[in-house]
Amino acid sequence: MPWSQTTPMNQRTLFIADHLRGTRSVVELCAEYGIARKTGYKWIERFIRRGPAGLEDRSRRPRQSPNATAPSIVEALVGLRRRHPTRGAKKLLVVLHRRQPQWPLPGRSAVCELLRRRGLVLRKTPRRAIGHPGKPNASILAPNHVWCADFKGQFRMGNGRYCYPLTVTDGYSRFLLGCQGLTSTAVDGAKPVFSRLFHEFGLPQLIRTDNGVPFATNTLARLSRLSAWWVRLGVLPQLIERGKPQQNGRHERMHRTLKAETTRPPAATLRSQQRRFDHFRREFNHERPHEALDQHTPAAVYQPSSRVMPGKLPAFEYPDRFEVRYVSGNGGIRWNNAWVNVSTTCIGEYVGLEEIDDGVWNVYFGALKLGRLLERRMKIEDAYGRLYRHR
Repeated sequence: MPWSQTTPMNQRTLFIADHLRGTRSVVELCAEYGIARKTGYKWIERFIRRGPAGLEDRSRRPRQSPNATAPSIVEALVGLRRRHPTRGAKKLLVVLHRRQPQWPLPGRSAVCELLRRRGLVLRKTPRRAIGHPGKPNASILAPNHVWCADFKGQFRMGNGRYCYPLTVTDGYSRFLLGCQGLTSTAVDGAKPVFSRLFHEFGLPQLIRTDNGVPFATNTLARLSRLSAWWVRLGVLPQLIERGKPQQNGRHERMHRTLKAETTRPPAATLRSQQRRFDHFRREFNHERPHEALDQHTPAAVYQPSSRVMPGKLPAFEYPDRFEVRYVSGNGGIRWNNAWVNVSTTCIGEYVGLEEIDDGVWNVYFGALKLGRLLERRMKIEDAYGRLYRHR
């Protein structure tokens, strides 16, 4: 009966028990258990020396490793790390090699593992992962259904300063609504541009952008101050996936023409560069035929939106089945005597909660779904709740 059919420990115990009975010789027992006589005598000797504990498997780790780092080198590396806790393995090896060039130093990975075992590497607390709504799946059906916005890559002007062109187009007609040169990508510079476009052309239904500043942040629904303002106006933000500019391909194709005709070479100042942008916008909209429009110009297809920019931001209205909560100055709401973090971009606003299951609530900022509140998890987290992004 080979030992592989049961656990080796059980077979060794049975083997020793039969041997202690003295009814059969060691040779007969070894033949019955399917092992060599050398193996049988080995386990008998171990049992005599250590008892039942001698039948357990021993560690196969070698007592000495010829490739192990010398203790003197280990202590030198540990000492350097403690004196300079911000230096990594690469720098520690360089410094130690300068001091002791004759020492056979280990590799970088070995030093990293050595420092980790000595507790000299602090683990970073993982940040909360924010989900992404995924690939935009809305078909562009009419003018002002989807606007596309982006910052054309910054470039240095003749005076040495950078220009950040903010471009906005209508996804259906390719009409270039605006091309404004800014000094940064901050919200304070982008918001007046969108305000002017909303007053001039009306409000779209969606605005498609990438995941960069100022359109998105690393918070629930990737909401930013700019996109939160859009939601207050009844315009929903739509984000493309990271690293996939082809999902906003119509806008990116316009950028290629814009760069070729206005930035090579760049103008001397921001004012002169803006004149180039304005000239390009007029020519692009009213003179340049577009192949996707059957060689018509974008201005021949585009029509302003019937949704007028309101003079005052309207308040959110939620259905009667919703629970409405106010987002306080710390970016959270009170829920069942607990504090639930929402987002600092929603401070001073009201969010709506819709119960979709027992203890499961969808949280909305206007028409935008922020995430999902799980009351069961709140009980586990020491009375502190958390919203979870749900795709």
